[in-house]
Amino acid sequence: MKAIICTKSGPPEVLQLKDVNKPIPADNEVLVKVHAATVTQGDVMLRKLHPLMYLPMRLFGVRRKMIPGHEFAGEIESVGADVKRFNVGDQVFGTTTGLSVGANAEYICLPEEWEKGVLAIKPDNISYEEAAALPVGGMTALYILRKGNIHNGQKVLVYGASGSVGTYAVQLAKQAGAQVTGVCSTEKMGFVKSLGADQVIDYKKDGFTNRSETYDVIFDAAGKSSFGRCKRVLKENGIYLSTVLSPKIIFDMLWTSIVGSKKAKIAFAGLQPASEQAEDLRFLTELIDAGELKSLVDRSYPLAQTAGAHRYVETGLKKGSVVIKVT
Repeated sequence: MKAIICTKSGPPEVLQLKDVNKPIPADNEVLVKVHAATVTQGDVMLRKLHPLMYLPMRLFGVRRKMIPGHEFAGEIESVGADVKRFNVGDQVFGTTTGLSVGANAEYICLPEEWEKGVLAIKPDNISYEEAAALPVGGMTALYILRKGNIHNGQKVLVYGASGSVGTYAVQLAKQAGAQVTGVCSTEKMGFVKSLGADQVIDYKKDGFTNRSETYDVIFDAAGKSSFGRCKRVLKENGIYLSTVLSPKIIFDMLWTSIVGSKKAKIAFAGLQPASEQAEDLRFLTELIDAGELKSLVDRSYPLAQTAGAHRYVETGLKKGSVVIKVT
């Protein structure tokens, strides 16, 4: 089968299209013929990881030579002898979990239950490309918004509202009954407004931290702000949420856990137990089925041009998700 292989850290050019052995499903696994996959910021970070970081990460199964990619959508081609929930021909989508990868290929094997991946039946009302773009961004947004206890009547600001996480954060916060303000660049304001944002702020022209308006929750989906900068525009008992790990957010989270009413929190949906991720994916699927959630695809690239997809993700210009069309 054809697959993208990453053999070393470096620029997008380290990604090469190669012929590799087609995987064979174990008794508890399904073999998925991949129709679409994605390139996320996490994929870019893993590709650029410093060589020394691979040594400790080998303990978690990460190898320098790997097939990248987490999210995918496709059709089940074969099933192991012990598989009960899925059948040959099922149209499915999902994501690998933890530090597992392998979706940028023509085929991928995943266990039926939640050991190294989360798998669900694809909603009929979206394409393979839209389905592949849902798991990581959708589950990340859902998980961290729950950390903020988002509920009806709150004022929520989403910084980075046009990205693969931010687009879902805007929609899910609105679905919870919040009044949502999105922050993005000038050219993306109309796009964010179309997601349901009540107000959109152009960060190039108007720093939201200098305004008089205050918020119950600030969700920094881009890792471009900080608790210190946002503290002034947080209401009493307000919460600053981030998905981007840094020494500063760790310090802020620890400090605010013991001092003050305003809190900083960080969370990673990928570190949830896989069974909880599966429940979240089912919830998102129900919203898609009901037409209450949209999966947004910016650009699609053929598998052979995965390096180009990485380059585009690194520009920071994408709206929603970047998809790899495998089949």
